[in-house]
Amino acid sequence: MTTARTTLARFTRPALRGALALAAGAGILLTPAVAQAAPASAATAVAASTAASQIAVNTAMAQLGDPYVWAGAGPDAFDCSGLTQFAWRAAGVQLPHSAAAQAGMGIPVDRANLAPGDLVFFYGTGHVGIYIGNNQVVHAPTSGDVVKVTNVDAFYGYSSARRIG
Repeated sequence: MTTARTTLARFTRPALRGALALAAGAGILLTPAVAQAAPASAATAVAASTAASQIAVNTAMAQLGDPYVWAGAGPDAFDCSGLTQFAWRAAGVQLPHSAAAQAGMGIPVDRANLAPGDLVFFYGTGHVGIYIGNNQVVHAPTSGDVVKVTNVDAFYGYSSARRIG
């Protein structure tokens, strides 16, 4: 019996990322595998309202498990704003590599109206992640941690949100 793990083992990480980006660009909905150490709730399909938002969400979710590195902007390590910049760049949108600068992009969104793809800011503008629905955000948390999905309420420091695409 051939498993996805053994089949995927033949590909290098950059090749897989390229394939994921190509599939996302073609409008194919990608969901993370449970083996990526994401919570079970992250394994459900995310449906964004725009094609660009869908690509950003899919790209960010494809980075689950990548390490946090200060000033990291991919493709194999990220800080918080580097992850959001990387994900939105895949969708054709240029963002600065700074959570504070990203907080001035797009349009403000009330928390009650969050949609997949929205940038969500915590602790003023000290941290940023991408909303994926169901009160969840994908983000690169801190040194020694990895890109992961976390409940928005787990931060205790929700500040604001911006709609980019």
